[in-house]
Amino acid sequence: MAAFLQWRRFVFFDKETVKDTGHSLTVNSLISCFRVFFNSCCAHMDGQIWFITRSLQLTSFQAYKLRVTHLYQLKQHSILVSVGQDEHGINPLVKVWNTDKRDSGSPLCTRIFPAIPGNKPTEVSCLSVHENLNFMAIGFTDGSVVLTKGDITRDRHSKTLTLHEGYCPVTGLAFRQAGKVTHLFVATLEKVQCYTLSVKEYPRLELDTHGCALRCSALTDPSQDSQFIVAGDECVYLYQPDERGPCFAFEGHKILAHWHRGYLLLLTRDTKSPNKPDFGSRETSPTEKQILTIYDLDNKFIAYSAAFDDIIDVLAEWGSFYVLTRDGNMYMLQEKDTQTKLEMLFKKNLFVMAINLAKSQHLDNDGLSEIFRQYGDHLYIKGDHDGAIQQYIRTIGKLEPSYVIRKFLDAQRIHNLTAYLQALHRQCLANADHTTLLLNCYTKLKDSSKLEEFIKSSESEVRFDVEIAIKVLRQAGYHSHAVFLAEKHLHHEWYLKIQLEDLKARRAVNYQEALRYIGRLPFEQAETNMKRYGKTLMHHVPESTTVLLKRLCTDYQPCQDSTDRDSLDRTALNKASSEEFIPIFANNPRELRAFLEHMIEEEQSPPQGVYDTLLELRLQDWAHERDPERKKGLQEAALLLLRRENTVFDKALVLCQMHNFKEGVLYLYEKGKLYQQIMHYHMQNEEYSKVVEACKTYGDKEVCLWEQALGYFARKEEDCKAYISEVLQHIDQNNLMPPLLVVQTLAHNSTATLSVIKDYLINKLQREGQQIEEDERKIRQYREETAHLRSEIQELRNSAKIFQKTKCSMCNSPLELPSVHFLCGHSFHQHCFESYAESEAECPTCTPENRKVMDMLRAQDQKRDLHDHFNRQLRSSNDGFSVVADYFGRGVFNKLTLITDPPGGKAGPGSLEADLQRDLLIHTKRNV
Repeated sequence: MAAFLQWRRFVFFDKETVKDTGHSLTVNSLISCFRVFFNSCCAHMDGQIWFITRSLQLTSFQAYKLRVTHLYQLKQHSILVSVGQDEHGINPLVKVWNTDKRDSGSPLCTRIFPAIPGNKPTEVSCLSVHENLNFMAIGFTDGSVVLTKGDITRDRHSKTLTLHEGYCPVTGLAFRQAGKVTHLFVATLEKVQCYTLSVKEYPRLELDTHGCALRCSALTDPSQDSQFIVAGDECVYLYQPDERGPCFAFEGHKILAHWHRGYLLLLTRDTKSPNKPDFGSRETSPTEKQILTIYDLDNKFIAYSAAFDDIIDVLAEWGSFYVLTRDGNMYMLQEKDTQTKLEMLFKKNLFVMAINLAKSQHLDNDGLSEIFRQYGDHLYIKGDHDGAIQQYIRTIGKLEPSYVIRKFLDAQRIHNLTAYLQALHRQCLANADHTTLLLNCYTKLKDSSKLEEFIKSSESEVRFDVEIAIKVLRQAGYHSHAVFLAEKHLHHEWYLKIQLEDLKARRAVNYQEALRYIGRLPFEQAETNMKRYGKTLMHHVPESTTVLLKRLCTDYQPCQDSTDRDSLDRTALNKASSEEFIPIFANNPRELRAFLEHMIEEEQSPPQGVYDTLLELRLQDWAHERDPERKKGLQEAALLLLRRENTVFDKALVLCQMHNFKEGVLYLYEKGKLYQQIMHYHMQNEEYSKVVEACKTYGDKEVCLWEQALGYFARKEEDCKAYISEVLQHIDQNNLMPPLLVVQTLAHNSTATLSVIKDYLINKLQREGQQIEEDERKIRQYREETAHLRSEIQELRNSAKIFQKTKCSMCNSPLELPSVHFLCGHSFHQHCFESYAESEAECPTCTPENRKVMDMLRAQDQKRDLHDHFNRQLRSSNDGFSVVADYFGRGVFNKLTLITDPPGGKAGPGSLEADLQRDLLIHTKRNV
């Protein structure tokens, strides 16, 4: 609500008294006789209608026999509608006159009909006619409104109906046309309503619960959106067809309301002191005065206000207001010309109001430019240089630029000059000197943001660094301009950064457009930008983002126009790593599953991360599924994935254990040959039969399973005799444990009795006895063989050896001199011996076997010394663990290789045999 007390008051109207012009009917008689005024027509009490020209010349004709009560003259047609009486009583007649046509010197009456709502006669209170001549509304004092629809100038082409009924007199009617929709505003003393006449049922909408007095309503111009004005005693309300508009607190008892050329005229009763003269009035006040106030609602000021004595009516015509008072005077309120009003505002430094007034008065550009110049000069003198430059910018094209440039050449005001020069360039009115000055301003300011408008207005060849321009525009907040430059000059990263980062804060991001833009980029740039902005796009457009990622990770080809697709090189395979895009789907498991399954199907060897993530998703689905059928299907899908060749054991096992996927855990244990883990898994779940079954299945591959199974059953307090017996049977058959260890293991079971291991111990003792007998037999055999070897050695030392070999042991040819003989019985040609022998003292045939035996002996001697050294060092060291760790690396605890009987059943000290062979070789060479 705008309080009019805060509005400035002006005297924008000159008050003049209209004098008698010597015509046959004087102004005084006109005022005394006329009671109805409408535009340039007035009605006489004797039934005559008078036409008044601008020079106050009068013409009349007899319209009614008794009197005329209402007149309505259309603005766009020469049609006059009147309401009057031809006979006494309440018998109002409506007559439609065509003023262009004459009938016996008077306007032609084209239609006459009675104005009676229903069957009871009622006084007419108000009248309104639509400018298209298709509607006429008549309001009555009983609250009725009669609507005539069709051609109102003819009886045949129109029909009349009662549109509104009520108990409160109708005080105002007004038609409003908006396009093809026609509305009728109806004001009574208590309500304001609106009817929609373009709809068949004529729907009604109640706009307010308070109305106005007679002649206190009006309709604004189409420039003011044809609002319905209702002047109440406290406020003036403006109404749209569907709601109440603004409200103005113009207090006072309203007598009359007019709207003319953008002004609202209100006539109110003066409640102030009668002796105090009012604003703009040169007359003395009677006992009760009336205040005539003219408001400019657009510019929020009072254009005129004055007190008058007993006003009969106010006529708005010919650009002026004519005020008729009961004391026999007529006053003309003539609006001052625009220039005079502007000068009045300039004197008060009300430049903003002057600008608004000039625009509302449709002042030409030259006039507006002069106002802007004066306003700029005023602000410049006050020191408001920023405001002044804004006004000078509005004078571009009318005011010489040098006038402004000279004022702002000071270095402290250079930023104002820069703004002016930028505007000069935008309007393409700058010359070479202006461009040079603008560039100098940029250099002195060292502020790249000032370049933005200059860059945008340049349509010639680019003469600046595009990337710098993009940065400047982005920092200045001109994101649309920056996006335009980035897209035009193919700065893809900048385009996406602005589109997805900067515009996000303004909630103006078009994610689909950004995604399409990435899909048109070359492979490397599309991959880079999806890694950077994939999460943002996935959050807002998950399905489209997933489709683009599928393309990017299979065989990506940029989306090209139809003209470019033929020239696109399809030979190069562009394929991104799908594993790198998995984090993008962090909050979108459904899209992630679809993406991973697509990659598993399309790629022969997908990245390990793809496989692991898909496995985890399937296991999660399996764990949360409650439907048995679906759970079984998910189990098969997970197992199918585990059976793929690229399964990483550790990761898959951890995932299966995390989700308690038993089938997957057991499959991975078996695949990884972790047979003990299989059995331990069954032990943890106390699946006794599964424990024994695991031993049977994998016991041949890992014999310790039976020992662990025996220990497991031995620790159980339950009766596990059957399982213990079965395990003992396998241990006994394969001789897997010493009997003493078996007894000690079963001692932990309080339920196991001696009968459980009775058969085992008996069988074990029997086999041990048989083994002892076999060992004793072998000892006797080895002693006999040793004694035989010793006798042979003694014989070789003391007796001559006869060599009777006839063939070379190397080439199997007849033996010829020179030859080489060894005590082992092998003989060689000398040339064969020299060709194959590695040492002169050793037989080439026996050397590999002898060397093997010697290596074993040396290893035993070395390890025996190493063990002794280890024991000494362990006892003397303060950190025994570090010593043990060091010797582990040196092989102290490696399993020793036992020397068995050599082939042929002969064995002996290698060193002695080597000495005999060396002596024999030397002896043979000497003989040769």
